[in-house]
Amino acid sequence: MSKLEDILRDEVAAEIEAVTREAEERATSILAEAKARTEALRAARLRALEAEAMAARHRAESAAELLVNQARLQARGQVMEEVRQRALKALQDLRAQPNYSEVLQRLAEEALKGVTKAEAVVVHPEDRGYLEAWAKERGLELRTDPRISLGVRVMAAGGRIQVQNTLTERLERAWEALSATVAREIWGEG
Repeated sequence: MSKLEDILRDEVAAEIEAVTREAEERATSILAEAKARTEALRAARLRALEAEAMAARHRAESAAELLVNQARLQARGQVMEEVRQRALKALQDLRAQPNYSEVLQRLAEEALKGVTKAEAVVVHPEDRGYLEAWAKERGLELRTDPRISLGVRVMAAGGRIQVQNTLTERLERAWEALSATVAREIWGEG
């Protein structure tokens, strides 16, 4: 997983900087505009309305801070979604790697451990050739299903028992923990 993290970190570093810089520039602009409005109010009503001007300034700064925080949260959400999409793309690119059949076989072996008396293994039609020999060696029927991506489904008991093991599902299940790690790497927080 560290190789995937390294790839992700390298690929999104530039985008993260750009999004963060843009969010901070927007925040600075909003804060500067709020301060300028506050100072104009204060100058116009300095003597009679000094207390009111300070309250208005506080409200404007709070609103600007809220907008800044909203912009930062939105930018972080966009960055995290970009990281997730890049991770999914990196997984999709595994199909072109020379060791992809080994990956599928390991996923299938793991899925086999989840059932007794497996009858069939189901893969994406494009992955059929990667598992034909493997399925034959184990006396399993090899089926295809275009809805399965980057993994396998092992079936037993006439299809009533199924164990699915795909890389995309594993990423989705692990995303919460991974996203915390990615956030820590990017922004130094969890």
